[in-house]
Amino acid sequence: MPHYFSSNFTLGILGGGQLGKMLLTETRKFDITTKVLDPSADAPCRIACNTFVQGSLTDFNTVYNFGKEVDVLTIEIENVNVDALKKLQSEGVKVYPSPQTIELIQNKATQKQFYATHNIPTAPFHRFESLANLQQAVANQQITLPFVWKSARFGYDGNGVKIVRQLPNLSLLPEGECIAENLVPFAKELAVIVARNVSGEATTYPVVEMEFHPEANQVEYVLCPARISEEIAQKARAIAVQVAQAFQVVGLLAVELFLTAEDEVLVNEVAPRPHNSGHYSIEAAYTNQFEQHLRAILDLPLGNTDSKVAGVMVNLVGAEGHQGDVIYENIEQILAMEGVTPHIYGKRQTRPFRKMGHVTIVNKDIEKARVIAEKVKQTIKVISIH
Repeated sequence: MPHYFSSNFTLGILGGGQLGKMLLTETRKFDITTKVLDPSADAPCRIACNTFVQGSLTDFNTVYNFGKEVDVLTIEIENVNVDALKKLQSEGVKVYPSPQTIELIQNKATQKQFYATHNIPTAPFHRFESLANLQQAVANQQITLPFVWKSARFGYDGNGVKIVRQLPNLSLLPEGECIAENLVPFAKELAVIVARNVSGEATTYPVVEMEFHPEANQVEYVLCPARISEEIAQKARAIAVQVAQAFQVVGLLAVELFLTAEDEVLVNEVAPRPHNSGHYSIEAAYTNQFEQHLRAILDLPLGNTDSKVAGVMVNLVGAEGHQGDVIYENIEQILAMEGVTPHIYGKRQTRPFRKMGHVTIVNKDIEKARVIAEKVKQTIKVISIH
């Protein structure tokens, strides 16, 4: 077995945001040498890795030259140069998740097609090469309103997703390849994180429930365990494993799901990396998602995914009307609350709805944790210095 710990082995991470920063907490715990690439000089990862390289994640040469100097390469963001990863892989660098998996997932249209091909339950959809093609399909009544428009590329945190309810909305959509998806009347949004190591061993975390901000289309609360029946939980976990096996993912796969009023479980989309829906696990689970990602990509035994206690996560996002140097107002008040742990990501500049941190609330009782989460949400404010 390779010597990962206290050795010359180097793990490369593409992306230096908060997910990378939390992954680096685990590499420090295990004394694994790390090298991070990110375009921003102020990336949250810069303080926690062994070597920080500033550069583009989408430029072939930058990614290729970075990857040549590491033993295993992983990602904390999907928008990376896949051609460079394929060349590195062909030259013997271990890239997890594989470039082939990342490429499939990068494009939402290809991702949806993949579900259809592999008999994975998902909302009915149509794929369009351009906005003009979609507009033509609506004019011909092949597509009926309302529907969900999704950009095939570069969507994140609610960007690249719009509900089209009226014809005038169509002209406001950006150009480019897209999908039109049936608007699913869902009862809950759920997520399951699957870990799958190089040997193909797979395990799932408990199902979480996501509550969304009505305007920003960003997750406000993540609750673990989800308030669903055991039968639905088992169905959701089984579908998540089916998806991870189909993609042959190595590392973590976050599978976002819709639960319909008829108790159908449909796959919405996936992310092949640690994910917002798994942050609760740092405080609430026996093995947090970041340690699990390391175990999976290094082909180590996977850890116990059970929760020790119930957990609710609250996203800390920039308050509306605030831009500039950040202040976390009333943070000392939430620190006085029971079972509350804030995580500050290290972004010095706030702007409306920017993800600046999260807070985990743990409690034996999920309903009590949810009540405290509400208090946390109302108390702490992410504002700027005026």
